[in-house]
Amino acid sequence: MTEPIISVTDLGIHFRRNKARRRSFKDLFAGSARRSRPGEFWAFRNLSFDVAPGEAIGVVGRNGQGKSTLLKLVAGVILPDEGRVRVNAGVAPLIEITGGFVSDLSVRDNVYLTAGLHGMTKAEVAARFDEIIAFAEIEDFVDTPYKHLSSGMKVRIAFSVIAQLDEPVILVDEVLAVGDKAFREKCYGRIDELLSAGRTLFFVSHNERDLRRFCSRGIYLDKGKLVLDGPIADVLDRYNADYNNPTP
Repeated sequence: MTEPIISVTDLGIHFRRNKARRRSFKDLFAGSARRSRPGEFWAFRNLSFDVAPGEAIGVVGRNGQGKSTLLKLVAGVILPDEGRVRVNAGVAPLIEITGGFVSDLSVRDNVYLTAGLHGMTKAEVAARFDEIIAFAEIEDFVDTPYKHLSSGMKVRIAFSVIAQLDEPVILVDEVLAVGDKAFREKCYGRIDELLSAGRTLFFVSHNERDLRRFCSRGIYLDKGKLVLDGPIADVLDRYNADYNNPTP
């Protein structure tokens, strides 16, 4: 059997209501009972599943059910309170996509900085720089401070940089909901190329057409639990039945 590229075992994470979540060093070694405090809630618990290389998985659920949190756990951005996530490959995260860009630096400097932080060498960035800028359609703004770009331009350059990474796992969180239709179609085409090359996709979206287009498998989260893990069509049908959503 092929080793899973992502393995999630008994995963759980909780947050404090209406306050920034803070964890002490002591909390990392405390049992779950000691970590539960008044005013805290579990986003989900006892979450277990494996992902095979090359799978395309859509994460389905209402707002506030832990979909984005799950992607951040897979990316290693936050730590779980219970269980573990094991990722056996590099990750290209399209999560909070413009995070990490420095407002006062130029677009050029931000491209080198962000790509470098994700493991690309300076020579690799230089070789792909023109392609990155052309895909983002901001050739006239290369030396403009990042803070002066429109929100749409910021998304375009961020997606263009991350989409150039050679990591086997791609995490996408609603980023395609931003931007104009023409650029979205370019992004869709790029994701199709990455999937054809055998990449593994973890995709969060409320757009069922996108989920059906890219994903063959779905994971449905609701009320802190994994409700269904199966073919994406079955998962969407169950979600729509539970919440009386019309199927598009």
